[in-house]
Amino acid sequence: MTSPSIPAFRAITSLALATACGLALTACGSSAAGPTGTGGSASPTTTVVKGVTISSDPKLADKLPEAIRKAGKVRVATDLPYPPFEMYVSEGSKEITGIDYDLGQAIGARLGVTFEFTGQKFDGLLPAVQAGKFDAVMSAMTDKKAREEAVDFVDYVNAGPGWLVKEGNPDGIRVVTDVCGKSVSVQSGTNHQRILDQRQELCKQEGRPPITVLAFPKDSEAQLALRSGKVSADFLDEVTAAYVADTADGGSAFDTVLGKAAVGPTSASPIGIGVSKSAPGLKEAVQAALQSLMDDGSYGRILDAYHVPSIAIPRATINGALD
Repeated sequence: MTSPSIPAFRAITSLALATACGLALTACGSSAAGPTGTGGSASPTTTVVKGVTISSDPKLADKLPEAIRKAGKVRVATDLPYPPFEMYVSEGSKEITGIDYDLGQAIGARLGVTFEFTGQKFDGLLPAVQAGKFDAVMSAMTDKKAREEAVDFVDYVNAGPGWLVKEGNPDGIRVVTDVCGKSVSVQSGTNHQRILDQRQELCKQEGRPPITVLAFPKDSEAQLALRSGKVSADFLDEVTAAYVADTADGGSAFDTVLGKAAVGPTSASPIGIGVSKSAPGLKEAVQAALQSLMDDGSYGRILDAYHVPSIAIPRATINGALD
């Protein structure tokens, strides 16, 4: 896939992030009342998400489990902040925005329910769903075969990994083995941490010292380690790396190093909505709603609003993990 360019991300200005309705309180600008909580309303309603008008579809709403229709909401766990997938509208705010949040609101609007997001630590997301505290996870989570044992994934974008480095790339990280013998940060429990473990073999093959991997509960902490000089780079997904490089300190704090030469032999992986296995019919309803948003262009317009059209996929698949 083509990595999002830094110039593209420079179009995401603080003014754009502050635009009314663009930060997507789901009923903002709606021409009718939003989801009422009665589930499967007889007549369609409309909701505006990121400037895109979404109409509910009672036929798709009928696919939802009865308990969720009655509750009028899907309880969604997410790890905050992880921009641009999930983040707060502004510092000190409790209002959430981001790719995952807005896509979740759009899916919910199509189904006539609300996707209610609550913050959780990343490595506790799947256990919380398994324990019945949440119905789903939307948190830029890579669909992996091992994770499919805990939840079913409805895949919605593809994204590969990348490096976040200090402005000017002072440690000269250009190819993956340049991090051998250096300290790097990563968010614990992520697919990126697993990839770094695999990269140790590349260092060994070239007779170089191993990578010192510092894992943190949140990527914001991994970024802080980079900013403070504790590590030479932070390993995360390319979309977030580009976004952070463009926005942190007005774009003066960080750079990115992207591409296969820099990250090693890997490809873009599906990112999915992790749906509880204890809610029969929910994954099919979410898949159908997401596919309808893909088909009518709403999905693409929401991704365009974040300047990341390259991560779009044409079909909403279930459990499409590559490994």
